[in-house]
Amino acid sequence: MPRRFAPRSDAPSPAQTITDAIIARLETGTKPWVKPWTGSAPQRPLRVCGTPYRGANIFWLWLVADLMGYRSPTWMTYRQSAALGGQVRKGEKATIAIFYKSYAKSVADPITGEEDRQTRRVLRSYPVFNCDQIDDLPDRYYAQPELAVARNEPDPARVADLMAFFDAIPAEVRHGGDRAYFHIQEDYVQLPPVESFADFHCYSAIRCHELAHWSGAESRLDRKFGHRFGDEDYAVEELCAELTSAILGSELNLPVMLLDNHASYIQSWIDVLRADSKALLTVASKAEEAASYLLGLAGRHDDPAGDIVGDEADNDDDVPAEMSKAA
Repeated sequence: MPRRFAPRSDAPSPAQTITDAIIARLETGTKPWVKPWTGSAPQRPLRVCGTPYRGANIFWLWLVADLMGYRSPTWMTYRQSAALGGQVRKGEKATIAIFYKSYAKSVADPITGEEDRQTRRVLRSYPVFNCDQIDDLPDRYYAQPELAVARNEPDPARVADLMAFFDAIPAEVRHGGDRAYFHIQEDYVQLPPVESFADFHCYSAIRCHELAHWSGAESRLDRKFGHRFGDEDYAVEELCAELTSAILGSELNLPVMLLDNHASYIQSWIDVLRADSKALLTVASKAEEAASYLLGLAGRHDDPAGDIVGDEADNDDDVPAEMSKAA
C-alpha cells in the first residue's frame, strides 16, 4: 500500500496562497484582473481539453500569467503534457489550480442521536504548468502572434455584434448625463451618451460593468453577501461587478478597461480579503454566475439561469484523473 503523507500544518491553504498574491498586487495599486492590453483581448485560461477555467481560477491564472509573461492561455498537468509528447523544461515551477472535492459524512443529531448523511466539500489544489513552460507540444497549444489592437472605432459589423448582445438583455438602459450607475430602486442602468466615450469598446466595457450590478437584483439572481462582509458589503458588490465585467470582456473579445480605481475601494477589498481568505472564492463564484446569466440571456450560453459557481465547486470530472485520485 502506498504511503500517504499528511499535509504540512504550516503550509498555507490554496485559498490563502491565492488571496495573499491578490492582496500583494492590490497593495501596489494594480488590479490583478486589469492590465493595459496591447495585443489581443484577454482570453479565459483554458484546460488542456480547451474548456475554460471558471471562478477564482480565472483571475488567479491571469495573475500568474501576467507576472511570468506567459502568452499561452492553456494550462495542464505534467502527466497531461507527457501524454501529448511535451516535456516541462528543467527548473520550471508549477502553479496551482483549485477545486472542491465532495464527500459524504455521517453526522449524529445531538438530541436524538440519529445519524444523517451529509455532503461536504473540501478545497483542494493540483499543480499545473502553462504551455509556455513546456517544449514539444502540438502548435495549437502555443499562443499565436498577436495583432495590434486598433485604437480607433471598431468596424460597423463589430458594433452591430456587440449591440445585438446588449439588446438581447432585457435591461432598461438610459443614456444621458455624465455618470454610469445602476439605479436599484427604479431598476434601470444609466450611462453617458455613447459618443462621450473614447470608443465603442470603452462604452461596452462600462455597460458590462453596470449590467453586472443589474443582474444581482432581487427579481433576477437576488445576489446577497449577507452579514459576512458587514460594512464592506457595497465594496464587495463593486468587486463582483468588476470581476463579472472582466469575464464578459474575455467572452466578448473586449479589451479590459480601467473602471473605477478609487483607493477606498481597493483598500476595502484588501481589508475583506485579509479578514477572510475564502472571500475571493465567494465573490468570484458570484461573478461567474452573473456573467453566465447575462451571456445566457443574450443567447451566448445554453443555460442563462444555471448554477454556475466556478471550478472551485466543480465535481471530480473536471479535475485531471491523477489529481482526483490523489485527493
